[in-house]
Amino acid sequence: MAIKSLLTIKRKTSGRDSQGHVSTRHRGGEEKRFLRQIDWQRTQHDISAKVVAIEYDPGRTADIALLSYENGSKSYILATTKLKVGDVVVSGENVAIKEGNCLPIKNIPIGLPIHCLRFQTTKGAQLVKSAGSAAYIQSVDGDKAIIKLPSGEIRIFNANTYATIGQICNSDHSNQKLTKAGQSRHRGIRPTVRGIAQNPHSHPHGGGEGRSSIGMHPKTKWGKPAFKRTRKLKKASNKLIVQRRKK
Repeated sequence: MAIKSLLTIKRKTSGRDSQGHVSTRHRGGEEKRFLRQIDWQRTQHDISAKVVAIEYDPGRTADIALLSYENGSKSYILATTKLKVGDVVVSGENVAIKEGNCLPIKNIPIGLPIHCLRFQTTKGAQLVKSAGSAAYIQSVDGDKAIIKLPSGEIRIFNANTYATIGQICNSDHSNQKLTKAGQSRHRGIRPTVRGIAQNPHSHPHGGGEGRSSIGMHPKTKWGKPAFKRTRKLKKASNKLIVQRRKK
């Protein structure tokens, strides 16, 4: 049973911005959901917490674990593949190398699966948070750590930032298929019409007599090239990328 104090109702926007205009297409409807407040910071250092329950979270692909700390507080974290009810986890500078424990990257052995990475020491978890994903430390040199991300990208991180040990659970999520249209509607996904089936006014691919090819490079609804990389060539963090992800 979910803890009521850790739940908030998800506000429906249906893909609209503050002025009511559609900013994200093909969104709308969806079931009423409650957001679980996940503890991305893990700031209760050196305080042991017991895993009370492993729960389903409708707002994410992975399951979550309910922790009960020695001081009486409760919080949610992402559940890992080997984490089970009754386990004890802790966050801190020099804690044991154990599944679910959170500690600095420089203190984690090379080759172990990790998740919930962050770019800055003051931030909460930012990367590797979806079902079945895990990153791997390749080397640590002083304050720099080279980590391979699930996408295949190899990147330099600050070795003083925290990460959690273990691979996120529910790795079979990518193999699940929706069996009817209603399952998409429950998730807030509305039908998508192919550009080639629209008229020329609505989409660059539209128009023509009968079934015709697009006759051009694929374009978005607004006439911009589709499937084009949008990362800026002079972005400051480019120097931290050792190897780009595979296409």
